[in-house]
Amino acid sequence: MNILIVLTSHDTLGSTGRKTGFWLEELAAPYYAFKEAGAKVVLASPAGGQPPLDPKSNEPAFQTELTRRFEADAAAGAQLANTLRLDSVSQDDFDAVFYPGGHGPLWDLAEDADSIALIESFIAANKPVALVCHAPGVLRHVKGPDGAPLVQGKQVTGFTNTEEAAVGLTDIVPFLVEDELKAKGGNYQSIEDWAPYVLVDGLLITGQNPASSAAAADALLRELSGKAA
Repeated sequence: MNILIVLTSHDTLGSTGRKTGFWLEELAAPYYAFKEAGAKVVLASPAGGQPPLDPKSNEPAFQTELTRRFEADAAAGAQLANTLRLDSVSQDDFDAVFYPGGHGPLWDLAEDADSIALIESFIAANKPVALVCHAPGVLRHVKGPDGAPLVQGKQVTGFTNTEEAAVGLTDIVPFLVEDELKAKGGNYQSIEDWAPYVLVDGLLITGQNPASSAAAADALLRELSGKAA
């Protein structure tokens, strides 16, 4: 079982002068879920090499047992420092793909032609795609095999407008995940802010926020085990 994790290469939070990137919990939780399930995990990003970590995600208030484990894991750190360039990976080599969030993906992966084509190729090959928190926003230009937006008519979730307002970035991000999923015809659903929530609709798995990372990874593994049965 081979699982690709795609991370952002974008490190600038709009015009604020602050840094962003990927959210550590949203990488650490699926990384260990996949590893413990016996999967080979490959990391990729648009620019390759070391992707930027959102510094806020490593503050004490946002650390978890798994983020601390990841930070202390030399092998994981080495793998993170050497992500493959996104344009060098192929769906053919993987059974599934997982996209962690953080605000970074809204700037680069949402507009990245390689990412868009990659997701479309996974869906066309009947392989599951999971995205959590802000990462469902990278689906904004992705189309299904019928040429319609991939999320059209599908049950999806992602970072809510109220969660974005709570972190004070509503007017900073290039678009709001909730609004964009709705605009593309998605049947957007959510529960209370910051609570774990995952939706599975066919091959598409989406999680609402950082707390949904482990559950989204588990849902992806269940989908893969069902395919293997």
